[in-house]
Amino acid sequence: MRHYPAGVTIVTLGDAEHPVGFTATSFASLSMDPPLISFNIAQNSSSIAAMLATDSLVVHFLGAHQQTLAQRFARAAGERFADPELWTTLASGEPVLHGTPIWVRATVRQRMELGDHTLVIGEVTDVFDNTAEQPITAPLVYFNGNYHRPDRLE
Repeated sequence: MRHYPAGVTIVTLGDAEHPVGFTATSFASLSMDPPLISFNIAQNSSSIAAMLATDSLVVHFLGAHQQTLAQRFARAAGERFADPELWTTLASGEPVLHGTPIWVRATVRQRMELGDHTLVIGEVTDVFDNTAEQPITAPLVYFNGNYHRPDRLE
């Protein structure tokens, strides 16, 4: 599957002890009515316990200019939120990453263990779209084990 390109997102969620987040390339839009999204998380992920316990989360859509951020959230859990200048917390408890032009907040509707991953389905409750001020000139794409920026979008 590494030869199929995927958009890059970062999923964040609140936890009683600390913020939790991880890079996800399995994001998909499932339904417009109701607005449903999905992504997968590995059973051996350091974030799985928090993901199984949470009721809500935020998915950040990354532009090509955010490769460093994607790499940060693919590293060890302790490094992801180490810089407090990179994020803030919503009133509902989820961390939101600064400089991300689009993010959605969702409530978890369903979780299904499938193979070595858990499929998470969420219902979108809030959308933040700041692309008028921070346009995404190109999405961040993951392909063949590396991050890429498409040459042009038409």
